[in-house]
Order: sequence, then C-alpha cells, then structure tokens
Amino acid sequence: MPLIVKDYTWTQTEMIVYINVPLKGVKVGKVDIFSTDEYLKVHFPPFLFEAFLSEPIDDDKSTAKIGNGVAVFTLQKKKERLWEHLVINNNDKDKSREIRERALLKAQEKLAAESKAKATKTQEERKYALETMMKLEEEGRAKIQKMKDDECEKATAQLEAWKLKQRQIAEEEAQLKLQSQRIKVDKQSKSEKIHVPRTSDQCKVKHDQKNSVQSISKKKQVDLPAPRSTGNIQIKFTPRVFPTALRESRVPEEEEWLQKQAEARRAINVNLAELKDLTEEERNPDWLKEKGDKLFATGNYLAAINAYSLAIKLNRKIPTIYSNRSACHLKLRNLHKAIEDSSWALDLLTPPVAGNAGARTRAHVRRGTAFCELELYTEGLCNINKGISQAIWLPLALSILVLDLIVIHTWTSEMQKREYFAQYTASQC
Repeated sequence: MPLIVKDYTWTQTEMIVYINVPLKGVKVGKVDIFSTDEYLKVHFPPFLFEAFLSEPIDDDKSTAKIGNGVAVFTLQKKKERLWEHLVINNNDKDKSREIRERALLKAQEKLAAESKAKATKTQEERKYALETMMKLEEEGRAKIQKMKDDECEKATAQLEAWKLKQRQIAEEEAQLKLQSQRIKVDKQSKSEKIHVPRTSDQCKVKHDQKNSVQSISKKKQVDLPAPRSTGNIQIKFTPRVFPTALRESRVPEEEEWLQKQAEARRAINVNLAELKDLTEEERNPDWLKEKGDKLFATGNYLAAINAYSLAIKLNRKIPTIYSNRSACHLKLRNLHKAIEDSSWALDLLTPPVAGNAGARTRAHVRRGTAFCELELYTEGLCNINKGISQAIWLPLALSILVLDLIVIHTWTSEMQKREYFAQYTASQC
C-alpha cells in the first residue's frame, strides 16, 4: 500500500500552474511520472502523489524538473484564468477510477500516434533517401550515356572522314590509271600501221574455217567403246597379330577372351517386364552404357546407376558396365556396392590378356580405393599392386601408381591415408 504525499505546494498565474512535490529522500532514478491533460501522477516507492486536476492543461507544453529532492512541475493552462482549486474532490472512487482509465487510454492513444508518426517519418525519410539515390544513379547513367553518345558520334565522324579520304584516294588512282591507259593506247595507235586484207585472202580464210568445222564434226561421229564386262574382286584380310613375343604368346587365352566378348554381345535378356515401355533403342545395353557415361560426366550419379543397372539386367556378361557402376558407387560413397561391382567386373575380365588389361587396372584401382576408404588398407594396397601389375603396358599410369604407392607406404597417419584416397578416388573415377 503506497503512502500518499500530501505536503505538496502549488502556485499559479493566469497561464501557468507550479507544483512542488517533495521526494522524501528517494533517488532521482526511482521516480516515475505519468501525466495527461487532466491527471498527474508521481510514483517514487513507497510514496505516491496523485492529482486529479480541476481544469485541463496542455500536456505537450508542460514540463517537469527533478533536483534537490523536489519535483517541480510547470503546467500550461488551456484557458487563461485562475483556478479555485488545484484538484477536484476525489472522494468518489468510481469517478477517480474513470479518470485514471481515461488518462491511461489517452496515454496509449498518444503513444500509438507518436509511434505511427515516427514510423511514417521513417518511411518518408527512407523514401526520400531512395528517391535521392535513384536520382543520383539516373544522373550518373545519363552522364555515362552522354559520354558514350559523344564518343560514338566522334568515332562515327572519324570513320566517315576516313571513308571520304579513301574514296578520294581511290578516285585519284582510277583517274591516273585511266590517263596512263589512254596514253598507252595513243602510242600504240600511232606506232601500228593499218592493214586492209585483199579479197582473195578473205576467200581463203573462209575456206579454211569451213574445213575446220567439218573436221570437228567428223571427230564427234567417232564410235564409242563398248561397256566393260562385270567381274568379282577378291578381298583378303590380314590375320590379327597380338603385340606379344612368341615366347610369351597367350593366343589361346586371347581367343577365349574374344569368344567370351562375342557371346556377351549376343546374351541379351529381352523378356524383362521393364522392357515393355522402352523403345528399341533403349533396349540396347551399349546405348544404356553410353547414356550412363554421359550422366556420370555431368555428375548425375544416381541416374547413371539406374542406366547401368538396366543394362546389366539386359546383359550380365559385360564387365565394363559393372566397372562403371562401381565408379558411381564410389562417388556416392556406397563403398560395399563399389567393391561388389568391381569384383563382378574382375570375374568377367578373365582370362587376363592385353586386351582387357586397362579394364582390369581400373577395376583393381576402384576396388582398392573402396577398401582404403573402409580403412582396410592391406586389401586396398593389395588391389592397387595388382593394378600396377596390369598397367605395365601403360608407362604413364605405371609411374603414377608406383609413386602413389610409395607415398602410401611411407605414411604413419591414418588421417593422411584417408585424405589421400579421397583425392585419389576423385581423380581415378
């Protein structure tokens, strides 16, 4: 329950009312003032000063000063006259409550109006700043455009002047050439003698012309040769020679590999339910493989896996499709599936010959990379060593793999191995 302050003093003039409220030793920071045109409250716990003014005041022009233990209020009257009383009789609690509520409502409306006015002002300032900025930018663009137009006009004028000069030079050269030709013709006409042929000579010329025409017509009437008889041309192909020495020849294995490749091309499963909605082109494993390669190049690894998977359903004996699908799984870090597809590819790449050495190298490297990503470095290095042995026919690949293997063997940190194989996977796949 607050203590009501009653030892306040007040004085007035016809325009102003002065009220002095003692603060009872309370600090200035704890004083709370609330006022409207008919209500004034000063709260400084545990004290409370409350005045229900007898006549309205101008709250916007009124002021309050706090200092020396006193709060001094200077209230501006709305009407120029002396008041009989400062406050009204506040024995009626309902009326006091009504005045308080009305004062609170007015204060809220005033705050809302001030907030709205502030927001409107801020918006107008922003709008003005934006318009000013747009105006400056427009002026800058206009200035730049004017400079461009001036430069364009200048360049156009220079070009027209150059064209005119070139035209004049060409006309002068043509006149000089024409004059030189005229002088030359005049000299030739003066130096040559005019020769008039006789009648007998004219007859002789006509006779010679007639004989030449007759000889040409006789040549045209010569019989053409008969068409040539038909025949057959025998074509023989040189038998294939493998690039291996005779002592190292693996002709049976290579013939077996070629035979397996031919059988794989013929082993197409066309009785799948998925093929009902596919076109004839989409039922070709080679076309699906090329589609998957293009999708892999663009980074769409899931779509590439779908294309390779459908190609495998059509033909399960093409090792390249398994190897390429393992590369996609490596990109997506499906490491166990990458090992499985690489193993399928290596099973199909038998017997090992020079014709499939590159494919076996890629399959071993991809499987080794997957093992190393799974921190199975022994199996990974074993597969990479096998890849090196298969890559003897590629000197550049051999040197790169050997250098990388040496680096791996010299590492002591597992984290270094992980970082290396993460980079190696991206470069190999």
